[in-house]
Amino acid sequence: MKQPRGAFLKRESKKGGTASHDASRPFSQARTGGERPYLEQSSRILKGLTMTDKLTGTDGAPAKPTYLRPVTSGYQLPADTEERPMLSLGGSQAVTLKTFTISAGMRGRSLVDDTDFTPDELSEILDTATRLKRMHKRGEAHSYLAGKTLAMIFQHPSTRTRVSFEAGMTQLGGHALYLGMNDLQLRRGETVSDTAKVISRYCDVLLARVVSHDDIAELGANATIPVINGLSDKYHPTQALADMLTLREQFGQLKGLRLAYLGDGNNICTSLILQGAAHGLDVVVASPKGYQPPAEIVTQASWLAAAAGGSITVTEDPINASKDADAIYTDVHVSMSMQDSAARAVALAPYKVTPEIMANAKKSVIFMHDLPMHRDEEVSAEVADGAQSVIFDQAENRMHAHKALLMHMLC
Repeated sequence: MKQPRGAFLKRESKKGGTASHDASRPFSQARTGGERPYLEQSSRILKGLTMTDKLTGTDGAPAKPTYLRPVTSGYQLPADTEERPMLSLGGSQAVTLKTFTISAGMRGRSLVDDTDFTPDELSEILDTATRLKRMHKRGEAHSYLAGKTLAMIFQHPSTRTRVSFEAGMTQLGGHALYLGMNDLQLRRGETVSDTAKVISRYCDVLLARVVSHDDIAELGANATIPVINGLSDKYHPTQALADMLTLREQFGQLKGLRLAYLGDGNNICTSLILQGAAHGLDVVVASPKGYQPPAEIVTQASWLAAAAGGSITVTEDPINASKDADAIYTDVHVSMSMQDSAARAVALAPYKVTPEIMANAKKSVIFMHDLPMHRDEEVSAEVADGAQSVIFDQAENRMHAHKALLMHMLC
């Protein structure tokens, strides 16, 4: 007869350790004749009991197990005799990757400034991102970067940049290593250049989100692996890549689109006008004096736009800027670590994106924001959460654009 479940088995005491088998144990029962009395009592109680998987209540009817969580209305638990569907997981068959052909022209290169890649190369990154996104949606394996490691330095907190790069690198078969400021000796006795040289010996690519653009420039100058600007006080090129991908998805092409940016001429703005110009967009920036994008960036973008058939315009008039726009874009008015927050909020208040601003654009206009955002500050909640908003498409496209960038740098 099988031993009933839960029965106590008599075992010899194990010798060795810090106490001998005869040492005093304050919580043990007294022994009589070498047998524990409670074992005899347990044996008597368990005799005649039969193990069963069915639970019954006091009236003999089946009782509901207390460990089961409530189920949704209309769902019935399958009967005991009903066959459950089964899934087979794993196996010895290796994953076969589809052939994925890309140019090698960007291999080993860095993206520190938006102009580090040519307009044609930026377009090719978008093409690769579209293909990778399609594969991801279909559940097709695309682990082309197996064995590669991405180091990620963050001087600022991050949601989209960190998660999109880390998840994307994992989907590509590689590994991402997060390095916060408390994880490094950077600026605490070790120079930026030394940090770049050390990480280059361990990893295959380096992403950095920095306070000062000088830091990312120094990392790029001293690393022997590709360096990606995940945000600096001057540029945000990886965000602009995702924005261009989103615009192309929405309208089918980029050249000739009118993109209106309302608000602070910050790092988001500079990357938008540079990459927008490279793709032939007509970019209009509406900002108050003192908050407009740097003149040298506007000049550089104007040269790129002229070559691609686009244009760059800077104005103080948000109504004029939004007229006939295909897309209206804004960013937070008061960003991280800004000291002039009160004055900035007052100066930028007239540049809030409202339903009236949206109505001044084309009927097919979309609203864009890089996130995080402050509803009812730089944008009305009605617009941010309305049917014309594509803010979460932008956020998703961060991952696909970043995966494409990593592919071109490492393959």
